[in-house]
Amino acid sequence: MSVFKAIRASAQQTRRVSTRALSTSAQEVSVERHTGNDLGILTLSLNRPHAKNALSRSLVHSMRSALSDIRSDATVRALVLRSSVPRVFCAGADLKERALMTPPEVEQFLYDMKLMFRELEALPQPTIAALDGAALGGGLELSLCCDLRVAGQSALLGLPETSLAIIPGAGGTQRLARLVGTSRTKALVFTARKFGAEEALRMGVITDMAEDAREDAAYNRAMEWAREILPNGPVAVRMAKRAIDHAGSVDLATGLDIEQLCYAQVIPTQDRLEGLRAFKEKRKPNYTGH
Repeated sequence: MSVFKAIRASAQQTRRVSTRALSTSAQEVSVERHTGNDLGILTLSLNRPHAKNALSRSLVHSMRSALSDIRSDATVRALVLRSSVPRVFCAGADLKERALMTPPEVEQFLYDMKLMFRELEALPQPTIAALDGAALGGGLELSLCCDLRVAGQSALLGLPETSLAIIPGAGGTQRLARLVGTSRTKALVFTARKFGAEEALRMGVITDMAEDAREDAAYNRAMEWAREILPNGPVAVRMAKRAIDHAGSVDLATGLDIEQLCYAQVIPTQDRLEGLRAFKEKRKPNYTGH
């Protein structure tokens, strides 16, 4: 499917209200739909405490199942990805499980994990990773698939794979380089250095840092970001995400064409007319995603 056809299909899907129920795994992945003033925000939580949320085959499968449902759910306007395990976001790949795999099984697992990461990255809704605690290796790579990253003061980040005689294998060399530049990425990967939230913020690895020191400070701050997104037109937000996501992969002329096409998808919406009416009447708009 071409970029332009995909944009039109995404806009049409956004304007449809999905009634599908979200599948969850009570053991390793949980989904929470917020209500009241937070209606439209969804929290996706990793819950594998005995392994510090290490990425296993079962966790990857549960994540892919949840993401498939979220993608087609037009009622979800913002997604927060967090950990239910204290002091850790995700410790990376499950190396104990990996050690028992045959080479073909390792290859299949890496393929599935990369698909899961790409599916998270390609969600039409804005995504925010809340990094309370350690996000190392595949854990940091997982967060790089989100649009925004918020870290708590206790966060510990890094790509330490070279210390294990391997390299980041789930997009870290590519996504981090696009975020902070190739030179800085090489420095972090070559040295396998781990760093805290303040340094991550200075380098641009994260978007924001929570000011307080509570264990769930990053999650609370991520929810504040989601609440800022929530009042805005959902079709417009999704189309803006689509346009921005192409900014680093195409030349300027093509990027401007993509932006124009994304803009065209919001013109026929009722939300655009509601925004104009609300501006004229000096009131808050009530956007429905249509």
